[in-house]
Amino acid sequence: MSNDPSTLTNLNSAPSTNNESHVLSVEALNRLIRGQIETRFTQVWVKGELSNFKAHSSGHFYFSLKDVNSQVRAVMFRGYNSKLKFRPHDGLEVIVRGKVTVFEPRGEYQITCDTMEPVGAGALQKAFEQLKTKLKQEGLFEPTRKRTLPPLPRHIAIVTSPTGAAIRDILNILERRARGIEVTIVPTLVQGEAAAPALRDAFIKATQLPRVDVIIIGRGGGSIEDMWCFNDEALARLIAQSPIPVISAVGHEIDFTIADFVADVRAPTPSAAAELVIKSADEVMNKILNLKRLLCLAMDRSFKSLTQTLVTLNHRLIDPQRRIQDLIQRNDDLKDRLQLASQNFFQRRRDKLNLLSQKLGTPEPLLHKKRAQLESYQLRLKVISEKIITQKKFRLERLMGVMDSLSPLKVVERGYSLVSKENQLIKSAAQVQKGDHIHIRLADGHINAEVM
Repeated sequence: MSNDPSTLTNLNSAPSTNNESHVLSVEALNRLIRGQIETRFTQVWVKGELSNFKAHSSGHFYFSLKDVNSQVRAVMFRGYNSKLKFRPHDGLEVIVRGKVTVFEPRGEYQITCDTMEPVGAGALQKAFEQLKTKLKQEGLFEPTRKRTLPPLPRHIAIVTSPTGAAIRDILNILERRARGIEVTIVPTLVQGEAAAPALRDAFIKATQLPRVDVIIIGRGGGSIEDMWCFNDEALARLIAQSPIPVISAVGHEIDFTIADFVADVRAPTPSAAAELVIKSADEVMNKILNLKRLLCLAMDRSFKSLTQTLVTLNHRLIDPQRRIQDLIQRNDDLKDRLQLASQNFFQRRRDKLNLLSQKLGTPEPLLHKKRAQLESYQLRLKVISEKIITQKKFRLERLMGVMDSLSPLKVVERGYSLVSKENQLIKSAAQVQKGDHIHIRLADGHINAEVM
């Protein structure tokens, strides 16, 4: 199917029987629009306020960028947002870089972001401010909890890189000003992803050294990325809990890290730390370190420029992960819809069950009522039965008396007899003939006889 814009223009007219080739499916239309948009907007920078921000359980970020008059949807996949040094939230004004694309299943255009920076501050600076506010609220920066340095320290522990310029500056000053001071270097990494845990381990070792009077922790100047390990929260808590006074000597006077705020004393440079601990200074070395920092910044800017060029060239190529990202986003969307439908279904069932439970109520009061009625009926039945039995018994006795008075046996007892033939009472001589066998019942026995 052609991506020619004229094809899209022709769609505005109603289809006819001779022009059915111009009738598109919704999917085909969205695909055409997507091709036009992605060709036109290969890379954009957009500033706006975060709204409806959602960190999905899959790790992807879904949000909207808005200003006073408009808004646009955006997505930042897990592979990109894992590099952020701050936590995005609703209301935060940011600048994002990405490409404009169309999420075909819903027919919505959106920005697929690969970078995000807070407006007015870098990502690392934003994370720095967030941690600084948190620890300040906990009271770790309070001057009342900080200790004074000993006037004449005899043993100094230095936690830094054994090969960096900072340790050389400190040792030169200490050797020139106080040769009798014992110095122990606790080596550690001071830059890179592994630097933060290495710094923590080295600092713990320094606090465990015998007879240490002061601990100096630091490194030379550099970019905020280079010194980021000194903004580690766990390291800051170790410094705050240290039983030994701590001097933080990270970077230069304009450089501030979390370690500077929690340490007992903040030295603007490693050289100044040596000056503080033994009352001396070294401005030349401070200038060298400042030049080194400027060089690092210049190199960093050059690296970012080359990186930007590489990203631009990369966006001109067909992205092989585009379909996968669409499927990931569609899967997240279906997952959300399924979860919402499940919640609504079970909520309706719970509401119906509660309604039926309220209508049904408990059968216990009815059972008590019926039990009481049953006991009453049993009592009445017993009384009535006893009364009826008594009446029947009295009547039976009366009838038995009447029957007894009318019984032919009573007549027999007075000297009479009863004559019967074949169990029939004979009342007349005409009932028997000669030769019949008869039965005569007397008061004290029976006689069998034959009629003569």
